[in-house]
Amino acid sequence: MADGTMALAPPSQGVLLRRVWALAAPTTAVAALQAAAQLVEPWLAARQGTAALAGWAVVLPFALLMQQMSTGAMGGGVVSAIARTLGAGKREEASTLVAHALVIALGFGLLFALLLAGFPRTILGAIGGAEAAEAAAPYCAWLFGAGAVPAWMANTLASVLRGGGRHALASRVLLLGWVFYPPLAWVLMEWLELGLAGAGMAFAATMTAASLGMAAVVLTGGAGFRPSLRVRLQGALFARILSVGLVACAMATVANLATILVTARVAAYGATAVAAYGVSARIEFLMVPLAFGVGSALTALVGRSVGAGDWVTARRTAWAGAWMALGVTLVVGVFVSAAPGFTAAAFSQDPAVVAIATQALAVIGFALPGFGVGMALYFASMGAGRMAGPVLAALSRIGLAVGGGWLLSDVMGFGLQGQFVAVALGISAYGLITALSVRPGVWSARG
Repeated sequence: MADGTMALAPPSQGVLLRRVWALAAPTTAVAALQAAAQLVEPWLAARQGTAALAGWAVVLPFALLMQQMSTGAMGGGVVSAIARTLGAGKREEASTLVAHALVIALGFGLLFALLLAGFPRTILGAIGGAEAAEAAAPYCAWLFGAGAVPAWMANTLASVLRGGGRHALASRVLLLGWVFYPPLAWVLMEWLELGLAGAGMAFAATMTAASLGMAAVVLTGGAGFRPSLRVRLQGALFARILSVGLVACAMATVANLATILVTARVAAYGATAVAAYGVSARIEFLMVPLAFGVGSALTALVGRSVGAGDWVTARRTAWAGAWMALGVTLVVGVFVSAAPGFTAAAFSQDPAVVAIATQALAVIGFALPGFGVGMALYFASMGAGRMAGPVLAALSRIGLAVGGGWLLSDVMGFGLQGQFVAVALGISAYGLITALSVRPGVWSARG
């Protein structure tokens, strides 16, 4: 047909919702647990003092970048490549893709370890100031130095399982890790008095255990096939993953660059403001794991539909998942908007930190549901191999958050309030532009 679809009528919306939910439910459960576990981090950091919370806040964009790249960005490239290959009936080629995915994961993990464990004071000091960087340096040494490679390996192997449609199996392995992380972090940080470094140690230990467990599952055929690790590496297969993964990694970098640059702007108001914005940014990026629960299912389902040439079903599946993501993220957005002071006070007892975080959350909370929808459609776009719209959305977000922040905060004199409004506008633009890109003229065989 003209749209590159099959002759059969596409499934109904109810059928598509059930398909998405069947794959999304286990991943959403893990994502919710991961989000809850990660919300413990700022609370534990705040108990170490405002300087420690500022140190945690300045590391946050880089920690999120690593998680987003390994799980949703390059991980999405792995899911998309394997799902499309399986959708085309090429099982042996899918098994060969696993070795290529692991080589990519190793390279990126070592890059994170080298830069952020090797030069934390230089990199973080340029963003959040010397005080925050000094508090963060021991945390970085463990989080990235010992944890980056295991995190990349665990999340890449989980993506292999999702590409094979085994979302529940991937979720069960990761679930154990996120159950043990918060109590382990508490023991190391407070009971053993290791401070912020204890959180990094807990992350490294959790990811090492997860990577070993995930490897055992994948190598025994958990994805529906046994991977071929002793293979001749091929540029074409690297390209299959990187063509989606690199674009998605660039987008994740831009998304977190917005947070990094906003943090650098907020740093002019002192370490207290950095700590407060870190609380707001943590709530903002809570939408990522929540949307990923649905988005990971969309990457696989859309990828299989596209591999079979069924673009109509691919688009309908994407929008079914988008409405589902809205239902999940709307709850958080409404709560944060209605009770910003209560939310801020849950993470810090410093009145100055709570006051600024409340100011930020009161504005940014309204934009969170749209951000969740945009993230879900971003994952769907990876499955479709149509990334131009999400790229434009990411660039618009950083332009509004940073450029708009300069205009509202510095030129027009609205201070921190103007900066927070600009952040909310950038988030809203991201969701809107990504949504507008999922349409027949773009998502088609000729797109």
